[in-house]
Amino acid sequence: MTSATAPLFQPFAHGRLRLANRIVMAPMTRSFSPGGVPGPDVAAYYRRRAENGVGLIITEGTAVDHAAAANDPGVPRFHGADALAGWARVVAEVHAAGGRIMPQLWHVGTMRRESQGPVPGVKPVGPSGLSRPGKPVTEPMTDSDIADVIAAFARGAADAYRLGFDGIEIHGAHGYLIDQFFWAGTNERRDRFGGSLAARDQFAVELVRACRKATAPDFPILLRFSQWKQQDFAARLAETPALLEQFLKPLVDAGVDIFHCSTRRFWTPEFDGSAMNLAGWVRKLAGRPVVTVGSVGLDQDFISSYAGKPTTTASATIGDLAAMMTRDQIDLVAIGRALLVDPAFAAKLRDGRLAELLPYNAEALKALV
Repeated sequence: MTSATAPLFQPFAHGRLRLANRIVMAPMTRSFSPGGVPGPDVAAYYRRRAENGVGLIITEGTAVDHAAAANDPGVPRFHGADALAGWARVVAEVHAAGGRIMPQLWHVGTMRRESQGPVPGVKPVGPSGLSRPGKPVTEPMTDSDIADVIAAFARGAADAYRLGFDGIEIHGAHGYLIDQFFWAGTNERRDRFGGSLAARDQFAVELVRACRKATAPDFPILLRFSQWKQQDFAARLAETPALLEQFLKPLVDAGVDIFHCSTRRFWTPEFDGSAMNLAGWVRKLAGRPVVTVGSVGLDQDFISSYAGKPTTTASATIGDLAAMMTRDQIDLVAIGRALLVDPAFAAKLRDGRLAELLPYNAEALKALV
């Protein structure tokens, strides 16, 4: 371990959550769970990261118990006896290796077609039936629809608690269902779930409260959110720090313990006049610990790799992260593609073996390394 990376390997504690270091495995969709059931290969995949020093693993997005939740039959479910038995195996393997793990609970909303997912023919759902601004694909959700989805997330949270997970992460980013409520571009409602920034928070607020009620007062709840959307990289929920604070406060009051602040490049300043990234601003305004994420350990952002451009490890950015942590701007660092291709990334970083870090390439998506 070098002095530049030492802050990343300090212990972290918040409430009942105790982590050996600040390295988090970011959630990454893998689609290696036939029928939605994570098998022994999935358990071994996560265990390898725990064995190699990852402090906290956040699983790939898992579909909550709602027919329209998933857009891929290979995405793991977080409901049903068979899938939950698979997840129990995952928890046991990660804990046996000394790691900590949380499932990411997910609903894709209108980002699916009726022909997609494990239940073809089921219509997608969304706050206003829009997949992007001006593009209707279904009817707006009714109050009953909304209650059903909230209940599905609560059931998932209860199962995570029962199975011994170390908390949950709620996926509220990237233009999926919860984010479709957050974003004015896909939420045109004029009831209590839309019409103002605070009202667009309300779906997530009620969902977080339901998850809290279904678990325990000290069970960690993370919320992942993003300004950008897969439908529009330039989209923003909050144009100013004042608006960001308005967005965050109801979620803090509802019980979010940690915010996972998703950006395409972690080094990008969030607002003019300050070098702080999104996570730094959220930590300052919300008074909660934060996870930063976005092309950590790489020289290109996530989208570039899908364009066929080679992506290499850039160790210089790791020192930048440690400096941000020293300045109390971030608490945890989520690493995605670098950990996907190299299970030992954290251990190599800890031990100063930077020359051994493996470069990412899109072929890594084709197997559970």
